Parts: sequence; C-alpha cells; structure tokens
Amino acid sequence: MIRLIFLLPILLCVGWFYFLRVNGVPLKQGKRGFIYILAFSTLVLGFFVLMMHLTNPG
Repeated sequence: MIRLIFLLPILLCVGWFYFLRVNGVPLKQGKRGFIYILAFSTLVLGFFVLMMHLTNPG
C-alpha cells in the first residue's frame, strides 16, 4: 500500500480537474482545491512516514 501512496494526489487532482471541467469552472477559480489536495496528501504521506519510523523494530 505504501508503494502506491504517490497515486493519491494524482488521482485526487485528476478527479478535481474533471469536476471543474464538467461544471464549467475555470482552473484559476479551482486552484485553491489543488492546493488543498496537495496539502492533504502531504499530511497523509507525513503520517505514514512517521508511523514507519516509530514502528521500525530495528
């Protein structure tokens, strides 16, 4: 699962881009959504990295 965690922001950004296009919202208006997606993905990745370091037995 950790190997595929890099797909999370890519899939979320593609989904957000699709949502913006379907609803006719310009990318400039939807830029904040991309920032939120990247921030959320960074937090998730940071959490997993922290847990890997805390639970590493050796």
